Amino acid sequence: MVNELAGSVIAVLGGTGSFGSMMARHALEAGARAVHVFSRDEAKQDDMRRRLDDDRVCFFLGDVRDRDSLWPALQGVDLVFHAAALKQVPSCEFFPQQAVLTNVIGSDNALTVASRSGVKSFVCLSTDKAVYPINVMGETKALMEKITQAFARNNPGSPMTVSMTRYGNVMYSRGSVIPVFVRQLRSGGPLTLTVREMTRFLMSLADSVQLVEYAFIHAQPGDIFVKKAPASTIEILARATAELFGVDNPQIRVIGARHGEKMHETLLSAEEMVKAQDEVGYFRVPLDTRGLQYERYFDQGDLAPTEAYTSANTRQLNVEETKELLLTLPQIQGELELAGLR
Repeated sequence: MVNELAGSVIAVLGGTGSFGSMMARHALEAGARAVHVFSRDEAKQDDMRRRLDDDRVCFFLGDVRDRDSLWPALQGVDLVFHAAALKQVPSCEFFPQQAVLTNVIGSDNALTVASRSGVKSFVCLSTDKAVYPINVMGETKALMEKITQAFARNNPGSPMTVSMTRYGNVMYSRGSVIPVFVRQLRSGGPLTLTVREMTRFLMSLADSVQLVEYAFIHAQPGDIFVKKAPASTIEILARATAELFGVDNPQIRVIGARHGEKMHETLLSAEEMVKAQDEVGYFRVPLDTRGLQYERYFDQGDLAPTEAYTSANTRQLNVEETKELLLTLPQIQGELELAGLR
């Protein structure tokens, strides 16, 4: 794979979050000339500055809601990774106005400033929740996708290529259930599950970074990229985590689904799968470039029945396979070492 990051100046919006900080570190390791980290959390920026200790990293304090604060961060930038968002499903349900301001208006601000700053490629981080959305977080991310696609459709001559990546459950990211299971196992308490049969894609942070880099290298304007991933039920994930920590028959307490939570994750809708291009480890969904003259298409239907790509119909892992996957996570290895189990 071509190293698009080497020698480039990269801006990471939402750069102190789980994805953003991992992307920044990866860009430095890949030989980026400079990395601009943009976020609104000064404490996290200070922690990240000390942790990375690299003169190539420049920190910019601001908020995507404030368009003016984006200008300094995007000057001289080649590639933008947009991960700034409100991501917690329950909090977005209670404060939908805030989700709109960050996920929708903020994304439009970022696109506008990037396009006027000479950026070459702009990759937005989206989510399975944007497909058939049932919660505010998913609805605002779906609007973010539509804004991004509209930019590509309405600006065919733009030198900036815009694209999107979608991901499902990211293991050990902020908000992941796995650290919760680990804390519960440490305290000797029961493992709390929403619904035993609920399924989730299992993707590492490293996988998500690979997906973004794939988009930087291969994107055409308006593309959506999905990385193929296995899945498991929440119960299997809980039992696999418990067995790694020496608990073969964990006590389990089922608490029910939370606000706006789906039984299964959907990374590509049935309608998108009709157009999706299979690129070995990835799916690419190209932009629908039709104009407003819909009368031309009244006699030209091209959609064939198919099914969505979901965490229920992808490859399902059993307990042993899930344990093997968990052991690839540096965080799990560290926790096992602390517990004296490695």
